Amino acid sequence: MALYTTIHLHNVPDDKLADYAAWFDGPHREALARLRGLTYAERFELTEAQLGDAYQPWRFMSVYDFDYVTPEIDLPALGPLLADARDSGLIKPDDSERIHSYRLYGDWKGSPNWQRDKPLSGISVLLGNYVAGRFEEYQTWYENVHSIEVANVPGHVAMKRGELSDLQVEPRRYCPGDQLVMTAQQTDDLAFTIGEFVARALGQSPSGIAMEPRSSAGSLARTVHYFRKVSGSEFWPGGVAYAGDWSVYPDKG
Repeated sequence: MALYTTIHLHNVPDDKLADYAAWFDGPHREALARLRGLTYAERFELTEAQLGDAYQPWRFMSVYDFDYVTPEIDLPALGPLLADARDSGLIKPDDSERIHSYRLYGDWKGSPNWQRDKPLSGISVLLGNYVAGRFEEYQTWYENVHSIEVANVPGHVAMKRGELSDLQVEPRRYCPGDQLVMTAQQTDDLAFTIGEFVARALGQSPSGIAMEPRSSAGSLARTVHYFRKVSGSEFWPGGVAYAGDWSVYPDKG
């Protein structure tokens, strides 16, 4: 079995927002149920809070997780289902749509913050790259250091990563990141979560926790996007998931 994630980054015409939501949680979910290997499908919307001021070309992202026996047969089957939305005018024809499939290195790697009995509030995606010739160094840093640091930030609860697959859903378009980093959130104060992530990276957190220096094996050619969950019937009930000491954050008490 092999774990894959396909992300569908897109925009929706303003007058089709309700139609798209109804399609995703109705006919689309019914069609997805017939796909072999599907383990998860949810829809997300870009959040106001972001890490820095990077360009954000997509308002929406859909995430599809699969556990495949024969990915070469089954992965392309998602294409016609997404084409239904495109053909129905639910995807904005602005050439921004992207569909990228990644073979994962592993499933979610959770931290003590993760409240597994509750849904995620959102997911951030980093489309990144490693410096040529330094893949093993990049992997070691992410797996043994950075994934743990990031997932332990208040409101961050888990991380999973993957590499761009040779198999893709058509239409295939340029992807800026060979490496996928997905971070799961359970927070109703994303601005605080992002701010604390930055503070720990800079060694300025009131918690006294400081992240290790960023590995130079990770290329600066990367882009980060935070999205909140907008599909389904279950949503994060509120608060910021954190297993650490809240007393160091007096403003959050």
